[in-house]
Amino acid sequence: MEENVMLEERRSGRPDKEAGLKKTMYILAAVAAVLLVALAVVWFERSSLVKELKVEKEDLTREMIALQNDYASLSSDYESINMQLDSSREEVSQLIERIKKTEATNRSKIRQYEKELGTLRSIMRNYIVQIDSLNTLNQKLTADAAAARKEAAESRRQNEELNRAVESLSDQVAAGSVIKGRGIRLDAYNASNRITDRSSRVVRLMATLSLVENELAEKGSVRVYIQVKDPEGVLLTNSSSREFMVDGQPMMASASRVVDYQGTEVELSIYLNDIVEYQKGIYTVEAFTDKGSLGSSELMLR
Repeated sequence: MEENVMLEERRSGRPDKEAGLKKTMYILAAVAAVLLVALAVVWFERSSLVKELKVEKEDLTREMIALQNDYASLSSDYESINMQLDSSREEVSQLIERIKKTEATNRSKIRQYEKELGTLRSIMRNYIVQIDSLNTLNQKLTADAAAARKEAAESRRQNEELNRAVESLSDQVAAGSVIKGRGIRLDAYNASNRITDRSSRVVRLMATLSLVENELAEKGSVRVYIQVKDPEGVLLTNSSSREFMVDGQPMMASASRVVDYQGTEVELSIYLNDIVEYQKGIYTVEAFTDKGSLGSSELMLR
């Protein structure tokens, strides 16, 4: 009898336990679903954030490349500014490389690079202001020089008239027909066509000078010769060098050029290319026409 009672109790308690287990399973399943949703939200937000950071890095890289192109297009006629520009261009290139190697998720580094970008932009604006100011000053100096040349030409004209009054016409023609030069200068250029004083970077030399205004000089084509000598006094020549005569004496020119001279002042440049090597020291240049020397100058290379 007792066994029947106990069996009945077991049977009556089993549904309650099964119901409890099912309830527990439902709760665990709900918790798991909530956790799965939470993980999905976190994963989605992280993916969105990483995508935004990558876009931000790409934008920063594009801005840096645009700034690099702006620096590449910026140039001046002043060696000191060109040296500063070269330094800033190198900073931009290095910064681009650092950005490319930095993970987009490294927000502190990206913010640092953004600040450096702003600084380099400010520096470039300063360069533009400096170059504009120097160009304005150069234009003023050029205008002043033109006015001074005009005044000097007028003074020479008056002086020549006075000389014609006290000397014979033949003496005036003989003395006044010689073309003279002034302002001779020798500069060295590197492969980027910028002036340099480093011997290891020189690829060519350029002599500049002016043929002075002279109304009595013979009009027409005039060949101007230059002799460039290295620090040891050796004449620099190449395949285009040629011989010329001065006062009946044969001489060898490093380079030459023909200009059209009509009695007014002529500014000209003569290049010397295809020299194998340049050494440190003082180079000298002297310019000539067939009538004589036009002047000389020196250049120091480091």
